[in-house]
Amino acid sequence: MIMINEVENKLGVELMERIRRIKHIALDMDGTIYNGNTLFPFTIAFLDKMKDLGIGYSFLTNNPSRSTNDYLRHLSGMGIKATKDEFYTSAQATIDYIRIHHPECKRLFLLGTPSMITEFEEAGFESTEDNADDEPDAVVVSFDMSLIYSRLCRAAWWINQKKLYIATNPDRVCPTDKPLVLVDCGSICSSLEYATGREPDVVIGKPDPRMLNGIMERHNLQADQVAMVGDRIYTDILMAQKANALGVLVLSGETTYETAIAVHPNPDLILRDLAAFQQMILLAHEVD
Repeated sequence: MIMINEVENKLGVELMERIRRIKHIALDMDGTIYNGNTLFPFTIAFLDKMKDLGIGYSFLTNNPSRSTNDYLRHLSGMGIKATKDEFYTSAQATIDYIRIHHPECKRLFLLGTPSMITEFEEAGFESTEDNADDEPDAVVVSFDMSLIYSRLCRAAWWINQKKLYIATNPDRVCPTDKPLVLVDCGSICSSLEYATGREPDVVIGKPDPRMLNGIMERHNLQADQVAMVGDRIYTDILMAQKANALGVLVLSGETTYETAIAVHPNPDLILRDLAAFQQMILLAHEVD
């Protein structure tokens, strides 16, 4: 593990070689490239430099409240040009999981934003209504910023009826630059567990390594050629460890330095932000 602000003579040869082998960087979004609606000042320079070095990147997010098209528009408004192929959200990962592991599930009760529901419908699923007569094959619970109490109660009802129960992501809160706490999917699932006595049958999204494995398969990469950069230990870094990729924790989001050094196993790198990681990459490639 390399701590923030350490210098070249403290970098181990093995770690430098690991950084040098990186061909693709999986980037968390909230807390890593931006905070809420505020783009970090170093983000575009980092992306441009990775292109110069021939290092690819993908945007991974546990936030399914926006569809891929919505995310593209969101980034475009911040000055980042991206393509659909550069995105992999927990909603997409959930869709892939259901298709592969539960192809019989076509009708879903989706506790999520209209944008997320649209993404599932465009993928061929039918969204059931808040009605006891409109029976789903499974329940999908996500980060629902449009949460309606009656729909929360309906989700609890179907969960009590022993329907397959999938959560898109485990996050307790979503990072924001506003003076409030954004209650995320993990916290919504906690309320459902208290009401029903059931945890989700499966939780997709980081730290599930399938999200990172999907990036490797898409780009024909090995684990030692991929770095996962994010601001959360219990999602971003844990996923990197499960997938045997390089785990880079940035302190520009949720995690404090004190928390970062207290966890075991440690992240491979603990850095201030993406700009510091860029310096590490340039050092590994011996680029001035």
